[in-house]
Amino acid sequence: QVQLVESGGGLVQAGGSLRLSCAASGRTFSSYSVGWFRQAPGKEREFVAALGWSGGATYYADSVEGRFTISRDNAKNTVYLQMNSLNPEDTADYYCAARDHGLTYYTLSLVKNYDYWGQGTQVTVSS
Repeated sequence: QVQLVESGGGLVQAGGSLRLSCAASGRTFSSYSVGWFRQAPGKEREFVAALGWSGGATYYADSVEGRFTISRDNAKNTVYLQMNSLNPEDTADYYCAARDHGLTYYTLSLVKNYDYWGQGTQVTVSS
């Protein structure tokens, strides 16, 4: 079992930055692939970024490529999402997710392929 707790959300002006954190429980966290998803009001949850368990595979949605960076610190059992150049379209609840292993974009970009989810953290970008 893995428990995930997100933090770092908040209100930021367009063009600003935020860093989200996702703290995970479990001693074998290094064997889990992790992803960030977001859900805006009235919309479906969508893929943002993912990082394979071995650290060699990183994927981003086209809408955040070049602006967001996903990273992990296995020693701290924590996953990060650095978000730069934020715009109002980035406003959403952000969720981290984890699954055992998994490396391909197809596996890591789909909501259904994750077993563990955090409770979400809200990000609001004002214009």
